[in-house]
Amino acid sequence: MALFGLFGKKKKETLDKGLEKTSQSVFSKLARAVAGKSKVDDDVLDDLEEILITSDVGVETTVKIIHRIEDRVARDKYVSTAELNDILRDEIAALLAENHSDDHDNWDLPSDHKPYVILVVGVNGVGKTTTIGKLAYQFKKAGKKVYLGAADTFRAAAVEQISIWGERVGVPVVKQQMGADPASVAFDTLQSAKANGADVVLIDTAGRLHNKVGLMNELKKIKDVMKKVLPQAPDEVLLVLDGSTGQNAFEQAKQFSQVTSVDSLAITKLDGTAKGGVVIGISDQLKVPVKYIGLGEGMEDLQLFNKREFVDSLFKHQ
Repeated sequence: MALFGLFGKKKKETLDKGLEKTSQSVFSKLARAVAGKSKVDDDVLDDLEEILITSDVGVETTVKIIHRIEDRVARDKYVSTAELNDILRDEIAALLAENHSDDHDNWDLPSDHKPYVILVVGVNGVGKTTTIGKLAYQFKKAGKKVYLGAADTFRAAAVEQISIWGERVGVPVVKQQMGADPASVAFDTLQSAKANGADVVLIDTAGRLHNKVGLMNELKKIKDVMKKVLPQAPDEVLLVLDGSTGQNAFEQAKQFSQVTSVDSLAITKLDGTAKGGVVIGISDQLKVPVKYIGLGEGMEDLQLFNKREFVDSLFKHQ
């Protein structure tokens, strides 16, 4: 129990540190906005709106939050500036809950069938293959038998990178030569994983979003071929986004959701950026839960998303 507490404490410290710049940026601006004011009025709400937008929460989500606070002010007649942080905290937590971003505390998988197949999508450069490697590490550490499929055959570097991760983590990687049919790689991966009693399969895919039609056809073909081996596959389509790009991540998320159905999000590179608000906005706009967040280079720095802990760390510097 003490050991678990120690790991839990370290995880929370990583989260606090990863969101430090966002937290300090938001609450230093908010402190200036309410300085010398005792109640929340239109001027304070205008300032808050600007603060949230510049923290990459996004315009539509920001407007939603402001409307909710306005309703509360109208209902309660008087809301002090001292209460504003708590109200803001409540509304952000409520938004994340509405978008089914649950509190994930362990690396369990559905027990009714295996392997559990995760198709990982995202444009090149967002940390997709690295995220797959870190997921493989976490699942293996949790006692799961993991298989990786190198279906981004468009780039030799992608196949090489996922092979290196497979060696580092100690899990098998199914691959073919560069330029091979990605669906064929996915088929081989699932056949091998099924035959060897794997618990979880992670399939890497190409991230050529500029060619939307080609990407859509490719992903559809991969899914269709997977179903020949496992009718329920894929169990999850995970979209990886680079949180440090702020509004660019928004656009990628929108475009990818037009190309294929997205079930969950991994938002990487949140450490060292003041754009952590993007987690709130993307989840709200896509109505897709955030499942993982990346907070550093280390294997342990990809964390299961816990909305309660996220909001707590975000409000650390209030």
